[in-house]
Amino acid sequence: MPVLKIGLPSGSLQESTLNLFAKAGYRIRTSPRSYTPVIDDLELEGLFLRAQEIAHYVERGVLDIGLTGIDWIRENEAEVVEIAEFAYSKTTSQPARWVIAVPENSAIQTIRDLQGKRVATELVTATRNYLKDRGITAEVEYSWGSTEAKVRVPGLVDAIAEITETGSSLRANKLRVVETMFETAPRLIANKQTWVDAWKREKARNIATLLIGAFNAEDKVGLKMNVRRTDLARIVENLPALNNPTVANLLDKNWVAIEVIVDERVVRDIIPKLKKLGAEGIIEYPLNKVIY
Repeated sequence: MPVLKIGLPSGSLQESTLNLFAKAGYRIRTSPRSYTPVIDDLELEGLFLRAQEIAHYVERGVLDIGLTGIDWIRENEAEVVEIAEFAYSKTTSQPARWVIAVPENSAIQTIRDLQGKRVATELVTATRNYLKDRGITAEVEYSWGSTEAKVRVPGLVDAIAEITETGSSLRANKLRVVETMFETAPRLIANKQTWVDAWKREKARNIATLLIGAFNAEDKVGLKMNVRRTDLARIVENLPALNNPTVANLLDKNWVAIEVIVDERVVRDIIPKLKKLGAEGIIEYPLNKVIY
């Protein structure tokens, strides 16, 4: 039986990744002491690795496909096939950002002021390339941790390149963002030779389709309701639909059924409004996948 080897991120992204796979229909069982999860698909063989390493092992062919951020693809300068992007981070459903930050009282105001300065970061290669592309020569050194604290100690470094989701940690450390280098989010990538293999390419594409469908369903719900034909136009006008709503005839010719997909955050506001406008039998239900 052919097998597709997939690399899954351990650490901060592990839980959100496993939740995404679960919604896509894959049950992945893990053990705290094991790097090899059990997947309920005999054609998949998984391996947990740090996100920083996955692009490297996919490029080498140790893994056929993997989930890692664009930041680590750039850091490893990995030549891989990018199949799909999923805009989530460890705590939010939004991409994270790599930023260059300095202390609030620093004289550095723009990225040009980093000329000849020292920058600490875990993302050395990508940061160095970013500055080089903008004609800036700076000393970029690897940070083994406590990066945000280092820039506040006189004489250590002048700036840091750090990843942030909400900016709260930077603010807590009294740091100011000078420039956003780029946004990063998990991407499903494939080895170039894997992509040549017809079976593996099709298997990877099918996984991507299901994961994208699961990701699209995040924070969305379905609504069903019965509506008098005379109220149909004004109710449809008040539906913030993902697409045009589905309208079906009922046995009673004076009534129709409406089904629609909406953002979950607006449901608490629109259900009372729909009820006022004449909708009846309103049902809200969760979604696992939305495939366009």
